[in-house]
This record gives sequence, C-alpha cells and structure tokens, in this order.
Amino acid sequence: MLSRRLIFGLSLLALLLSAAPSARCLAQAASSKQTQYAAHVAKAQQYLFQRRPDLAIPELQAAVALRPDDVQTQANLGVLLFFQGRQAQAIPHLRKALAAQPALTRIRGILGIAELRTGQASAGRADLAAVFPLLDDQKFQVQVGLELVSAYTADGDLDQATTVLSKLKQIAPANPNVLYAAYRIYSDLAGEARIALALAAPDSAQTHQMLAQEEVKQGNTNGAIAEYRKAIALDPHLPSAHVELAELLATSSDPALKAQAITEFKLALAANPQDAKALCGMAQVVARQGDLQQAFQDYSQAAAVQPSDPDATLGMANILIEQGKQTQALPLLEKASQLEPSDATLHYHLAMLYRRTGHPNQAQQQIELFQHYKQLKAQLRTVFQNLLIKPQEIRNGDEKDDAKENQK
Repeated sequence: MLSRRLIFGLSLLALLLSAAPSARCLAQAASSKQTQYAAHVAKAQQYLFQRRPDLAIPELQAAVALRPDDVQTQANLGVLLFFQGRQAQAIPHLRKALAAQPALTRIRGILGIAELRTGQASAGRADLAAVFPLLDDQKFQVQVGLELVSAYTADGDLDQATTVLSKLKQIAPANPNVLYAAYRIYSDLAGEARIALALAAPDSAQTHQMLAQEEVKQGNTNGAIAEYRKAIALDPHLPSAHVELAELLATSSDPALKAQAITEFKLALAANPQDAKALCGMAQVVARQGDLQQAFQDYSQAAAVQPSDPDATLGMANILIEQGKQTQALPLLEKASQLEPSDATLHYHLAMLYRRTGHPNQAQQQIELFQHYKQLKAQLRTVFQNLLIKPQEIRNGDEKDDAKENQK
C-alpha cells in the first residue's frame, strides 16, 4: 500500500505531465479559433452577396462570439439586425462598435434611430443630434435629420425641431419629406402662437389682426375687413394693418369700399414713407384713376426701397408700356422675370414686348415659359382646390392668365 506522501507525489507528477501537452495545444486552439472566425465571416459575406441577410446574421453572431472585440464585425452585425427590423438586438452590437471607435458617425446615426424605435427617446435624440451635422452622406443625413425633427416634435420642442429643419431645407430644398415636415412644424408653430395670443390678449389689436388674416384664408373678405377695422381702432399704428386692409378694400366689388383703399394706403405711408407694399398699392390705385405719372413715381420709390421686389419693377414696366415706351420697359420686364421666374403672366407680358420690339426668338422662349408655368399653376390650383385651400398667389391672376392665353 503506497504511503500518502508517495500518492501525493505521483498525483503532482501526473498533473505536471498532463499540463505539458495542454500548453502545446494553446497555439493550436488559437489557430483553430481564428480559422473558425474567418470561416464564419466568409460565409456571412457569401450570404450577403446572395442577398440573404437572414443567413448572414447567424454567421456574424458566431463570429462575434469568437471575437467580441472585432469592431467591424460588431458594426456589421448591428447594421444587419437593424435593417431586419430587430432594433433591440442591434443596439448592443452598435454600442460596442462605437465604444471602440467613437468616430463611426454612420453607426451612431443608425444607433440613434434604433434607440428611438425602441422607446429610448432621450438616448436617441442625443445620438442623432451629435451625429447630424457630421454626416457627409446627404441621403442619410436627411433621414437622420427627419428622425430628429420627429423626435423633437414628439417631445414638444418645436424650437429645436425648427433649427434642424432649417438645415434640412438647405441640404435638400426640394425633398418632399423635408417640405412636408416644414409644413407640419410651421403649422404647429402657427397654431401654438394663435392660441397663446388669444389666451394672453383676447381683445387686443394683434388678436383682431390675426383673426382678420384667418378670415382672409377662408375667403371671407367682409369678415376680414371688419376684424382689421377693430384692430386699427384699438391701435391705429399697428404695423402692416393699414396695408393689409387697403389691399382687401382695393379688391372689393363694392365701389364705396374700393374707394377707401387709398385712405388706408395713405395712413400706412404716413406711418412709414418707405413701406414698399404701401407704395405699390398706392401706385395701383392711382394708375386705375389715370394718374400714370404719380403711379410711376410711387413704383420707382418702392423699387428704390426694395430693389428685389418684382411688383415694383413690373409696375414701372407696365406704366411705360401704357405710355408707349416699350424700349424703356423691356429691361425692367427682363429684371422682373429674373426676380420672379415662376410668374406666368410676367412671361406673357415679356413675350408680347419682345414681339413688338422685333425679337421673335426671345418671344417664343417666353411663350414656352408662360405655357409651362400656366400649366404648373393649373396643376397646383387643382391640388389646392381638392384640399379646400386656395392661396392668394394662386387666386391672383387666374382670370388674367386665361385672358392673355386667348389673346395669343
């Protein structure tokens, strides 16, 4: 029977002998692990090439289990899970990739969206806000910006939403999603302002002016005139109220009301002699009364105050045309068309003037532009009519456009 000491010695020797081959196997095990990792990554790439992300995901998961510190594999797995709609599973992988490489802006953008969609609103907003100005992919930047606008809006932070929206409009000014977001945000802001104003000062001049503008939107001219009069009675120096009232009066079918427009324009100019809108309005009124010299003077003054105002420039041109001074009117009409390139009526006037002054090619170009913008306005008119909306810029000139077309 072996002594206890001998048994202990033999056991220790056996342990040492068994440890030797284990040490030799470490390198083999590491090599095998790397081989398995590479095999999983290769299979994932093959499945992705075959457009089978559902099969690529398990391979990447196996690769990540073997090498959890590999940034690229973590990021790729997170992105695939995200686009498979598995945002909650994607988040840990995206975060681990970012922890190793914080400069992965696209990954942080995807992470922010995933956080928003899994109810982690605060983290999502923070990640999207941090990454939004850093993205160089315009399409993805727009997506991130829109997600951020939506998040701010849901949180009631319309000021932050507006800031992001302003940047989006610079990046993608014709993007329908951006334009719709702008419509929603500005509508919400206007609604908030209306409610706040009505609650804070329900019988103030400003509230009545606001109500007048709402009546104008609804096409209720008489109601708008009544509200403007209430506003002016409360505050005779209310900015723009006299001009807005005068413009309504000038379009009235009632001769008595129409005659009152010039009084309101004069009151507006007494308060601010450099009011370009009031000067143009006054010019239109006196031109209809036959005082072309005074009308041209008013238009000229308005153009001096606001050189980029197409109405003043066009008004001057129309006066010159009426006086038979086509050569002098031509550069003014050309300038007006540059200031307001989408004005169909303006292109028609310019075409007629080119014909009269012996420029048939330029006239034809302007007729084509007239037809293009006239058709575009008709399309917009249909859209807004379907929505029970008809903005002033679409209402203006509808009948004149048709009349000009019939005269061709």
